Amino acid sequence: MDESVKRLSRLDCCAVSDAMDALSISDQIASGLRQESGSRRIAGRAITLRLLRSAEVACSGAAARHLGTHAIENASPGDVIVVEQRTGIDAGSWGGILTLGAKLRGVSGVVADGPVRDIDEARGYEFPVFCRTLTARTARGRVAEVEGVTTITIGGVTVKAGDYVVADASGVAFIPAEDAERVLDVAERIFRKEAAMAKALLSGKRITEVMGSDYEHMLHMPSEGGHQDD
Repeated sequence: MDESVKRLSRLDCCAVSDAMDALSISDQIASGLRQESGSRRIAGRAITLRLLRSAEVACSGAAARHLGTHAIENASPGDVIVVEQRTGIDAGSWGGILTLGAKLRGVSGVVADGPVRDIDEARGYEFPVFCRTLTARTARGRVAEVEGVTTITIGGVTVKAGDYVVADASGVAFIPAEDAERVLDVAERIFRKEAAMAKALLSGKRITEVMGSDYEHMLHMPSEGGHQDD
C-alpha cells in the first residue's frame, strides 16, 4: 500500500481539513455527501469517472460500456472510486453488482456526487458508500459514463485521478497528490495535539484549561526557519 495512504488512514477528515486551512490550500472539502453504507472511514487514491446524460454520451461517440466497470478493473486494492453524476437526472451512479465487483477487487469504497441505488446490498456487504442521495432508478437510458480516469468535480471540488481521498461521517476531503506530503505532516501534528488535549481532559483537567487561548492558534504554521513544538 502507498505509504501516504497508510498515514492518511490513521487520520480523520477534520484533521485533514484543518491541515489544509493551516496551509492555505483552497477548499478541498465536499460536504453533504452522506455515508449510506459501511461504518468505517475510508482513505485511498482516487479512481475517477464522469457521467453525463445518455443522449450526450451517444453524441460524443464514446465507447459503450457499463458505467463503473472500467474503474473497477483498473483499481488497485485500497483505491477509492469517485463518481461525478451532476446531471440533475434522478438515476443511479452506482449499484449493487458494481459494489460486489469493487469489494472483490479490494476497493476501499465509493464517493458519488449524485444518486446511488441498491444501497441495501452495499450495507449487506459492509462496503462504504458516500453519496449525495439515494434512488431506485436505473441509469439505463438516463445517464452513462463519458470518460474515466479524468478530472472531475465533486461538491465543487476539482478532483484528479490519483489525488488522495479521506471520507468519514463528517465529510469527504480530497488532497491534491502534489500536496499530500505537507498536508499529512500538518494533519499528523494536529492529530497529536488533539490527542494530548483529550488525554488531559481524561486526567481531570478543566475544559477551559485544555481549550485555552492557544487553541485558536493551533493551526498557525511556524514562520520561515522557525520551530513549532508538537
